[in-house]
Amino acid sequence: MSAVRIPPVLRASAGNNKQVEVGGDTVGAILEGLARQYPALREQLFTQDGGLHRFVNVYVNGRDVRFEQELGTAVAPDDTVVILPAMAGGG
Repeated sequence: MSAVRIPPVLRASAGNNKQVEVGGDTVGAILEGLARQYPALREQLFTQDGGLHRFVNVYVNGRDVRFEQELGTAVAPDDTVVILPAMAGGG
């Protein structure tokens, strides 16, 4: 199982967990497993066609999956997956 770090903005939808263990050998499998455990996360992570929302950044051991194989990026059991939604601001 891989460690998935949940950012503060998504914790309420993930049982207030900072980190959960999820099985899977790709980013897509890990995020699908996470969404099965915490259904409220699905619409926050995925588009209707199953892709990642453009404002959701995912890293495996510090590598941005958008520069790898996105949802097909391989994940080993000892890897850490970090979800970081892009934040908007301004003033």
